[in-house]
Amino acid sequence: MAGEQSHDVSACKRVDEGITRVFQLLGKRWTGPIVSVLTAGPAYFVALRRAIPGISERMLSDRLTELAAAGLVVREVYEGPPLRVVYRLTEAGAALEPALTALGLWAQEHLADGVGPPETC
Repeated sequence: MAGEQSHDVSACKRVDEGITRVFQLLGKRWTGPIVSVLTAGPAYFVALRRAIPGISERMLSDRLTELAAAGLVVREVYEGPPLRVVYRLTEAGAALEPALTALGLWAQEHLADGVGPPETC
């Protein structure tokens, strides 16, 4: 057709594949806070639950399973009595700390109060 320009698909802006993969995992509700809590060091399941107000045991368990499958968290079982389960970040999980810190600082500077879940501590 006259006057129509050809469209170069390769010139279109696209979301970076890495960013897409990161947010598919970390963009799920509760996942970021779980990783953030674990950056301070290993934690028992009960301690994680207390540190993340509003998360259910089932949701915490599901997210920890996903993080373990992604290679970001390791689950270590210590025989009892009582049986204790500790979660810690792998090297790959711990490498997220600078990015999470930067995101937290960005949020404090650029997000209005009331955006996001309320703090209860």
